[in-house]
Amino acid sequence: MRRHSPIKDHLSERRTFASRTLLAFAVVVLLMGALAARMVYLQVFEHDRYATISDRNRVQLEPIAPTRGLIYDRNGRLLADNRPTHNLSIVRERTDDIDATIAELAQLVPVTERDIAGFHKRLRERRRPYEPVVLRFRMSEAEIARVAVNFHRLPGVQIDADLTRYYPYASSLVHALGYVGRINERELERVDQQNYSATHHIGKLGVEKFYEDRLHGKVGLQKVETDARGQILRVLEREDPQPGQDIRLHLDIELQLAAEQALGEQRGAVVALDPRTGGILALVSHPGYDPNLFVTGISGRDYRALQQSEDLPLFNRAIRGRYPPASTIKMMVGLAAIDSGTVSPAYTISDPGWYQLTEGGRYYRDWKRWGHGKVNLKTAIAESCDTYFYDIGHRMGVDPMSDYLGRFGFGRVTSLDLPEANGAILPSKEWKRRVRGRPWYTGDSLNLSIGQGFMVATPLQLATATMVIANRGRWVNPRMLQRVIDEPEFELPVPERKQLADVQLKRDGYWDHIITAMEEVMHGEHGTARRSGQGADYRIAGKTGTAQVVGIKQDEEYDAEALAERLRDHGLFVGFAPSRDPQIVVAVVVENGGGGSSAAAPVARELFDFYMLRQKDVQLADQG
Repeated sequence: MRRHSPIKDHLSERRTFASRTLLAFAVVVLLMGALAARMVYLQVFEHDRYATISDRNRVQLEPIAPTRGLIYDRNGRLLADNRPTHNLSIVRERTDDIDATIAELAQLVPVTERDIAGFHKRLRERRRPYEPVVLRFRMSEAEIARVAVNFHRLPGVQIDADLTRYYPYASSLVHALGYVGRINERELERVDQQNYSATHHIGKLGVEKFYEDRLHGKVGLQKVETDARGQILRVLEREDPQPGQDIRLHLDIELQLAAEQALGEQRGAVVALDPRTGGILALVSHPGYDPNLFVTGISGRDYRALQQSEDLPLFNRAIRGRYPPASTIKMMVGLAAIDSGTVSPAYTISDPGWYQLTEGGRYYRDWKRWGHGKVNLKTAIAESCDTYFYDIGHRMGVDPMSDYLGRFGFGRVTSLDLPEANGAILPSKEWKRRVRGRPWYTGDSLNLSIGQGFMVATPLQLATATMVIANRGRWVNPRMLQRVIDEPEFELPVPERKQLADVQLKRDGYWDHIITAMEEVMHGEHGTARRSGQGADYRIAGKTGTAQVVGIKQDEEYDAEALAERLRDHGLFVGFAPSRDPQIVVAVVVENGGGGSSAAAPVARELFDFYMLRQKDVQLADQG
């Protein structure tokens, strides 16, 4: 028999459907509530956070590099300038393929392998995201135009306007000013990274390095709105950078060029000081090099050529060259002898042309082989008699000599703003025992008395010691800076380690004695530099010196023609003018130039004439 199904229960179905509908509705309401709660949370409680994140995508904070301060000479002539230039840069985050972009740019403008290598190095050293990295410096107008019309297919490529350091006097001032170059990671660690966030260059040497804090300035900031491709749409806010301070140096560019011309093609150095202020009027080291090559990065080939040159153009002879001072220190040795009481100013010897410590012992010869006859301190300085100084050096010993030479600044750095200056060597008993591990011998004192042996000095030290004589013992430290232009009250501090006391002698008349002897060098009948002093309508006080480069055996005579050019003697000169009212002090070193009277003194005379005659013209103009 067939069984029939029960009658359908519509009420039960409706109840089931209703419960399911309510459940589904509850789930929908719950989900909508969760969504609404999430929206409230994001829009209300997290609003600030997500607004900031959104702004980061839309708004970029960009640093603005300050303009570097300018450098002027004492007369307002511009020595270090900033020139406008345009650089080709790439922003890494805004391009998909760096190599492809560079290859495409190379089809538009010249891009060398050196440019590409430099770009990748700068890319590795990059300090923040979205920072443009330079591929090519100093774009021409035609190159800028070719790139600009192709911006639409070169994402991340941009042309940046910039100011680049420029040195109009090039090699003539490089050893005085130094230069700026690309900042490296080691230098970045020493500075305020935020303040240098947009700066690509920093002072590397000299004045540019020492006054970096004042020349650099303070970074500025701007908020810019960008599109999805990172292109700037508008500037929202801007805080202008503070430019670096302009500075004025004591340097006299006309005197600097005159010194360079007087030195000619000879290797050597010239330093000129104002004895009243210690200002460095000229600082020449020849040969030099063009600092503009270093501003945007010198090629490896060019740098190797400078490094490997036997003339050492990278070496600053004026402040780092260490030369035997030879007879240019005889004034200080003479002062030490009479002020210490070793001998009187009237002390006289008979010079046969040589000196012996013991009978039958070694001959310490004078440059004049037949001798000078009867000699006192004045004639010994005027005629540069070595035998006289052998004698007083033997009587005095090393201690007074080293002490007095130290009072004049030898053996230490006394300049205030030349960071590469060298202290050279002032020997003493302690120095020889510490450095050479041997005792001091009497023969060492004889060598020291004529500026030979262990002692070496820089041209700047020779000029400084001569300046102390010109000032009759008054000490003033050499300095480049005359003033900060917008801060006229600024005074360059003198560190305690560089603060030397004035040289006080037992009798002030000793200064007159020494200065008179220096005048005889230039104007006396037998003065070693009398030819360079001829015809001057002002009085010059000077001293020549001849420093041996190689030793000569006792029985041999010095023959310059028989020696290689680089083994010949150095010529030295120090002096000041006018002798009784000093306005300029000059020190000259001519490497392998021969005697100081023939090689160095004529260079100094040209500078004295240039400076004194120009001063006379200025005075006449003022009177007119």
